[in-house]
Amino acid sequence: MKIRFIWEFARFYGITALRRATIYSIAIMALPLTLLFVFYIISKGALLPYAIAGGMIAIVAGNALTIASDAAFFRLELRMQDLLVATQIGQTEYMLGMALGDLIFSLPGIAVYLVLGFAFHIFTAYSLALTAVILLFLALSTAALAFTLSSFVAHVRNVWGITTILSIGLTTLPPIFYPYTLLPNYVLWIFAISPATLAAMLAQGAYGLSPVSVNAAIALVAETVLLFAASLKFARWREL
Repeated sequence: MKIRFIWEFARFYGITALRRATIYSIAIMALPLTLLFVFYIISKGALLPYAIAGGMIAIVAGNALTIASDAAFFRLELRMQDLLVATQIGQTEYMLGMALGDLIFSLPGIAVYLVLGFAFHIFTAYSLALTAVILLFLALSTAALAFTLSSFVAHVRNVWGITTILSIGLTTLPPIFYPYTLLPNYVLWIFAISPATLAAMLAQGAYGLSPVSVNAAIALVAETVLLFAASLKFARWREL
């Protein structure tokens, strides 16, 4: 494992991108904050804690999904992947660097929701510690999924539509901004295909908003391992 490469690539992908494209990090917050406002108005404030809890999850998952477009651009336009294949760097280090960079790029959005959470007395030290673990697993699982999909994209122009559809399906429809208990179990576990659903269930439990789901914790760990293993197995690292 090339730890040095993982950090340097994460710094390039996260910190450098944050400096050069600050406006994009702000744009990423637009949808979660809009949904927060909508749920606040519709529920007259009753769903505000859920929207705040889900905001960080939506930002991290949304950023991780953009890895699909970035990885496709790096591979098809910059030929970066070809360069790495010729070195001792493997796709594991590449994906971990992207996932860590995603978390770094998400920090401004996370900070906004931390301020909101403390302002409305939603967060505790214990819940924040659990949130950090949840977001780590969410970034790894979603990044692995996005990277795998990107490796099958033949043209960069196709990936934008794919990421848009995935963003709606994986971060808007699932119970991220509303209680997961509102959904029947069979619908909930269909949505559990998205790592963001499992992360939201755990976050709601950590903040005392909904019952704690041990099954969601087990499923998130299992899904992260499976998605990462599937990425190593099926993602196209070397050109045929």
